[in-house]
Amino acid sequence: MTVMNETPIRPSTPAARRPRKRQFSRDIAETKLFRVLRWLVIIGLLVVTVFPFYYMITLSVRDIGSLIADPARIWPNLAEISFDAYTSVLASVADGGQGFTGFIITSGLVALGTVALTLLIAIPGAYAVSRLQFFGRRQISALFLAVYLFPSILLAVPLFVFFTKLGLRGAIGVLLVVYVSQTIAVSIFMLRNYFQTIPESLEEAAALDGLGRIGTMLRISLPLAGPAIMSNALFVFMIAWNEFLFALLFLVEDRDKWTVSLGLAQLSGSLEVPTTVLMAGSVILTLPIIILFFGSERLLSEGLTAGSDK
Repeated sequence: MTVMNETPIRPSTPAARRPRKRQFSRDIAETKLFRVLRWLVIIGLLVVTVFPFYYMITLSVRDIGSLIADPARIWPNLAEISFDAYTSVLASVADGGQGFTGFIITSGLVALGTVALTLLIAIPGAYAVSRLQFFGRRQISALFLAVYLFPSILLAVPLFVFFTKLGLRGAIGVLLVVYVSQTIAVSIFMLRNYFQTIPESLEEAAALDGLGRIGTMLRISLPLAGPAIMSNALFVFMIAWNEFLFALLFLVEDRDKWTVSLGLAQLSGSLEVPTTVLMAGSVILTLPIIILFFGSERLLSEGLTAGSDK
């Protein structure tokens, strides 16, 4: 019988049994650091953006006596919650309120009218700039953006003098014209960028099927540009809803035609209006924009970023 020589197994030394230390990695350290910083930044942004609105709602439902006694308290007692401030804000002036119901209706009509007129002009204008070939096409595109960069205060005095000479100051239609002139440039610029992302081959195929330029735009381009049009409409609506300067210039003499921003400015400038009523008016001014924004956040983000990577 052959006996095979076997090498004896030596017992492992303590150094061999000791686990290897994990080497320091810069990538691991940066990953952990940014993981912590990300949540710190998110929490900080939430506090900065949400807390003022929360405090505004809290002040609007607190009792005025409790608010004067302890204004720094950031949470209301359930026993003192009252919606009398909202009732006072929404009630008509004849009933002792502030008449914000009429202001909301006026602001809504002006904002919706501005959206409709802006899109009616901006959609064919943006399509023409993005598809038609003509002299000065690039310069016109840059001009649209340059016009939007001019501050509104530069146009306030000339427009005020112009419409006063015509005897049209105080008309809501004039305010619509001013708002459209302020928003149409950026609307054309935004929609033009989206129309350029639509493949021209689709329109060429539609032309081969017998569609003209207008039919191609209505049946092919507009359905594909739906997200951009919706986001643009929301953008214009927010501008028209919150605008204050031109509403002050043209509508200040007739309270029945005031917008919500004018009504809120009247509340903030009055010493007789309680703080709770002022905060209730602020909530009413802000809440529709927040609801519209979160209700259409997906369309808004898609429309604003479309064309950036296509």
